[in-house]
Formats: sequence, structure tokens, C-alpha cells
Amino acid sequence: MNDKKKIPLADLAIQYQALKPEIDAAIDAVIRSTAFIRGGAVADFEKAFAAYCGVKSAVGTGNGTDAIYLALRALGVGTGDEVITVSHTFVGTVEGIALTGARPVFVDVDEDALLMNPDLIEDAVTPNTRAIVPVHLYGQPCDMDRITAVARRRGLKVVEDAAQAHGATWRGKPAGGLGDAGCFSFFPGKNLGAYGDGGAVTGDDAALIDAIRRTANHGRKDKYTHGVIGVNSRPDTIQAAILSVKLPHLADWNERRRAHARQYDRAFANSLARPLKAPAGAEPVYHLYVVRVPETERDRVVTRLNEQGIAAAVHYPVPLHRQPALAGQRTAPGPLPVTERAAREVISLPVYPEMTADDVDFVADAVKTALAGAKG
Repeated sequence: MNDKKKIPLADLAIQYQALKPEIDAAIDAVIRSTAFIRGGAVADFEKAFAAYCGVKSAVGTGNGTDAIYLALRALGVGTGDEVITVSHTFVGTVEGIALTGARPVFVDVDEDALLMNPDLIEDAVTPNTRAIVPVHLYGQPCDMDRITAVARRRGLKVVEDAAQAHGATWRGKPAGGLGDAGCFSFFPGKNLGAYGDGGAVTGDDAALIDAIRRTANHGRKDKYTHGVIGVNSRPDTIQAAILSVKLPHLADWNERRRAHARQYDRAFANSLARPLKAPAGAEPVYHLYVVRVPETERDRVVTRLNEQGIAAAVHYPVPLHRQPALAGQRTAPGPLPVTERAAREVISLPVYPEMTADDVDFVADAVKTALAGAKG
């Protein structure tokens, strides 16, 4: 019998058990209605999620990558344009840009939070630049005051990649309402996760949201009239129903994540494991709790943690500007030294609402033990 303690990055099974009666009833109601696509639960969730994000409107999409693509397309970004973003993120950020025909241009991240460095944006702007896509990575909001200031000065659109930031706030205002549009993923492991793929675009511009809604539904004006060539990126009604059950719990879940993060921070004080530090004014939601360790030790530490049943991982080991899909493109106006170092140093540690204080201590102690004797 294997009685080794196991701590996953996220525990979806225990979350389901806590909500089982509500979830099962919501799924059953959709099945009985047979309205599996664009059923009433979709509109209900869109309204509730818009309110949660402090914006006027939201539209569901098939996933977070589509959300970025549809938002940029609706804002007029297309072939020959450039979009400024970061290389230290999931590939979906860049896929959403590339699908419009535009080219991603990467700026480096800052040392403290590994988020877009606002000081570098201006130098990356060219006559072809049309938009900025800041990424609220790991659930940490970017410095949106400085980013939007550059955008206003240069006449650029701002599309937030908030795929990991459900409920995060910048100076008290929720992610998803800080730019021209906010893009979310409801991948199962997210802070607000469906039981399959799903996404959404949020914003205050009703005309923009309506344009996205039409494009995402085959470009329809009505059932058999198609005004534009669109795509099929509609949320399933069952997923919307599940998300509607989960949404009222999100604030509590995020606060538990923050409590775990504070405990980790205390445990790693004066340690070779260096926690990230979000910008002043940001309230993160810790989709992931990430530390940086000496690059010579990183892979060994991850292996050691995994051997002990701790599902440590790396987000992300290969920066996007080094991905084969972008080979041959001039994707950055200059070097990206912080991004390069981060890819060699970061470790994601388990952080989910159902963790206990003992679980957090167990993980933190294992990290410090694995680093014992290492040089910084």
C-alpha cells in the first residue's frame, strides 16, 4: 500500500464533492431542457460574470485562446499589424494574436512579478502597432495604469489576457475591466474552471461585445444570414451552468488561495526559494504560487518534490520567442534577459482552496530541504 502524502497542483475532485448536489442538479436541468448550445444558462452566466468583473457586458467563447482572437479581431487588428505582449506566458496568448494575421512583438518582464515591464513598451511601438496584450500571469494583475497610459498616448487598444486572473484586482478594480476588453479561460484547472473548455470576453463596450458574439456564432445576423465569415466558438450550456454554480464561491476560494500564499511567503523568508512580488496596487488571486530558485537547482528540486508526491511544475520552461512555431520571426525589439532567466528558475507549487495549513508547511519544508546546501 502506498501511503505517501500526495499534493496535486489542483484538486478538482474534492471541489466537486463539496458542490456535488448543486452541480449535479445544474447539469440535470440542462439535459432535461436539451438546450445544449446557447441555452438560457449561458446568458445567465454571462450576466453574472460581467457583474463580477465590474463591467457592463460579457460574452462566452469556446476557450481563452478564442477569446483573445475574437477580441483583437473585433478591435480591428489584422494582417500586417503588430501586437505587443510578453514571451513569458502560455502559448494561447500568442495564438490568439497570430490567428488575426498580426505579429506578436515581445517585451521583457519585470524582475519582481515576471509581468510585462511598462518601461519597455514605448520602445517596442512601431507604425504597425495596433494593440497591447498584458498578461496577468499566475493571477497577478499587471501595472495597468502605466500600460494604459502608453496605449492612450500612442492610440493603441489594450486587451487583457486574464486567463489566470479571475477575481484579481488592480487598485480595487477587477481584471477584465481594465482595458478595452478582458479575456478569460475557464479551463478546468483555473480558479473558476468548467468541466471542459470555455472562455469569455468582458468589457464596457456593448457594440464590441455584440460584434464578438456574432463572429463567434458563425458571423450570424440571424439564423440563416451571415454578415461576416465567423467561427464556431460558442460555450456549451452545461459548462455555463457549472460555472454559474461555482461563481458565488470564487471570492472565498480566492481568499483561501491568498491565505496559503501568505503562509508560503512567511515560510520562504530568507530562503533560496524566492517568492514573486506583485506590483503595489495589485491584489493577486494566486492561480499558481511561483518561486524562483537557483537555475542550477531547479530541475533537481522539481524532481525531488515530485518523488515526494508534491505536484510541482514549471510555468513556463520554454519562452515563446524560442518556440519552433515562431522561428524566423523577429518577435522582440531587443533581448529578453529576465524572461530567459525566469524560464530557468521558476517552480509552480501547489496552491488551491482545499489545501490545509499542514499541506502548505509540508510543501514549503520539502522545498527548503531540497535546496539545503545549494548556493544562491
